[in-house]
Amino acid sequence: MNVLDTERRSQVIAALVEGNSIRSVSRMTGVARNTVMSLLVAAGAACAEYQDKALRNLPCKHVQCDEIWSFCYGKDKNLPEDKRGVFGYGSVWTWTALDADTKLICSWMVGNRDALAAREFIQDLAGRLDNRIQLTTDGHTAYLEAVDEAFGSGIDYAMLIKLYGEDLQGETRYSPAACIGTKTRVVAGNPNQKHVSTSYVERQNLTMRMHMRRFTRLTNGFSKKIENHVAAISLHFMYYNFVRIHQTLRITPAMAAGVTDRVWEISDIVRLLDDSEKVNYQDDAHYGPALGYDPQAGRR
Repeated sequence: MNVLDTERRSQVIAALVEGNSIRSVSRMTGVARNTVMSLLVAAGAACAEYQDKALRNLPCKHVQCDEIWSFCYGKDKNLPEDKRGVFGYGSVWTWTALDADTKLICSWMVGNRDALAAREFIQDLAGRLDNRIQLTTDGHTAYLEAVDEAFGSGIDYAMLIKLYGEDLQGETRYSPAACIGTKTRVVAGNPNQKHVSTSYVERQNLTMRMHMRRFTRLTNGFSKKIENHVAAISLHFMYYNFVRIHQTLRITPAMAAGVTDRVWEISDIVRLLDDSEKVNYQDDAHYGPALGYDPQAGRR
């Protein structure tokens, strides 16, 4: 990677976290495309490592979980035969856990949308909390066993199951079917109906699509490599948790949760990168428990 000063690195990272593509960032900043990509991967690793340590003993009370779809390399129907069924090619899911009170993203994981991924994700979430919580998820059945394993009886847990009408066709085929109602299912404990909601974490899905070019539904800016995809997500959540002031809270989610006592700057992320050790991202892209991708495990 070309050696850039703190100001140039900050310019590149600021452009990346605002939803610009790699090529557009290169054009705006005058930094070579490969250098922008290398900086993204390095910054993503540094951000994941820092948050893996910082997001511990969290005082969350009401947590919402969801999964958001994206794809790498190509969509499932367009994959060559030798890439089908291989993680990192085709559909990829990002699992997120959001504290409804502080809007902090407590944990996230990139992986498949199966029971094994659900178990890893919920185990990681449980290990970051300091007290009993009320949890709300969608109706994805993989959560049931995962939550029971991780929390046992020490949780108030409900599912919010959405009921949809007929699929839309024609010009509106890229829009989801209309939601015609919801159904609440109490799974464990005594959840307060007032807090049975997934609205905040679903709104976070929009934030991710707006701030990461890779998540746009109809785009040629999708991730070509899973390592780059994970790096972009790690950088985004660092920016969201520590740098970006939440419009409702008037402070950052990390400040609201007591993780930090100040608003971070983009230059602080650059300093994290400067302090981190160099890693060979081609051979070992492990970014920390449930925060990144471990190619040896074949998931995340």
